[in-house]
Amino acid sequence: MKSIKNDFKRKLATSELQFGLWAALADPYVIEVLATAGFDWLLIDNEHAPNDVRSTLTQLQAVAAYASHPVVRPVKSDAAIIKQLLDIGAQTLLLPMIDTTEQAREAVAATRYPPEGVRGVGSALARASRWNRVPDYLEAAARELCVLVQVETVRGMDNLRAIAGIEGVDGVFFGPADLSASMGLLGKPGAPEVRSAVCKGIATVRKLGKAAGVLAADRAIAREYIDAGATFVAVGTDTGLLSKAAAQLAASYKSSESEVNADRGGY
Repeated sequence: MKSIKNDFKRKLATSELQFGLWAALADPYVIEVLATAGFDWLLIDNEHAPNDVRSTLTQLQAVAAYASHPVVRPVKSDAAIIKQLLDIGAQTLLLPMIDTTEQAREAVAATRYPPEGVRGVGSALARASRWNRVPDYLEAAARELCVLVQVETVRGMDNLRAIAGIEGVDGVFFGPADLSASMGLLGKPGAPEVRSAVCKGIATVRKLGKAAGVLAADRAIAREYIDAGATFVAVGTDTGLLSKAAAQLAASYKSSESEVNADRGGY
């Protein structure tokens, strides 16, 4: 069996623009529907969604037959959690709350086998190696793993240049929601000050030859970040899409029914 290639990582390296969607409903059937929609990547969220290792596994299996690339965000950047997610077959990780170069180095080390890192060796038990049916998995795994660190605080932005410069960090993802809170603008991820900081951050990361990404559900703001140089951009969430569509559908019938009842004199 041949090595499992990471085309998402290769496209990041060539600055090809890739659009993604946040998958927070934590269900394999839902994410399979999303995988047919045409997004370049889908984010399986463990930080703010009710996912665990087993539910993440079922979603990776559901997406496997489709072109959308699964990116997994653990609840925190922790070597033990990273090990489990890599073993079940995640090839791209989005690691939250990276504030320092030490944290970035530890994140990269958690994805590498010794002597380059600290990842535990259990490939015979792992879906990642197809249970050792990928003959060169131990040697080739790191080449196909994509490490994305999430910078989302003022402290992280202050250390951005050093964080992005760490060898093994493939890209930096900016979190406007947490960044806005860190800047004293809680609940205002679209504030001009936040957008300016993100755009400057994107420029810094790109100058270092790394990929830059961001979540922006507002189309105009997403375009602003793309123009600034972002190349992997999440443009919405499954929870947001479902909630909005459901509310619009309900309102369309309720409003029309109210109009009909009004025409009938209230009956």
